[in-house]
Amino acid sequence: MLATADDDGRPWATPVFYAPDGERRVVWVSTPDSRHSRNIAARPEVAITVFDSHAPVGGAEAVYLEATAGPGAGDDAELDLLNARLPDHQRLGPDDLEPAGPLRVYQAVVTRHFVLVRGGDARFENVTDARLAVTPPARDSG
Repeated sequence: MLATADDDGRPWATPVFYAPDGERRVVWVSTPDSRHSRNIAARPEVAITVFDSHAPVGGAEAVYLEATAGPGAGDDAELDLLNARLPDHQRLGPDDLEPAGPLRVYQAVVTRHFVLVRGGDARFENVTDARLAVTPPARDSG
């Protein structure tokens, strides 16, 4: 789920098909005239929640991200990330992207990560669900 806000701070949340690029970047495609894309153009700060909507009540795990979003490069590397998660018959090509097509690649560069801690977790003595800030592991440079 991608959460944005317009110039006046009015919130908007929308599901988007995404592909992670490591721990600190997420890419997706959208039309530039969609409400969330217009919001990103006006106010690039976004929030993202990733969770399994099919999990039973009380069994969900979630990651919450704070990020700065904007247009991606729209290059082959981003298409490869997205296409790796799509069935063959739905894969994206250069003709799907601007200027030939209606879509633009967007990216979110993650600035903060949180995880869901379910209520009643004995490790944290929390009665209700809570969010715990976490630091993703550093990328191996070798």
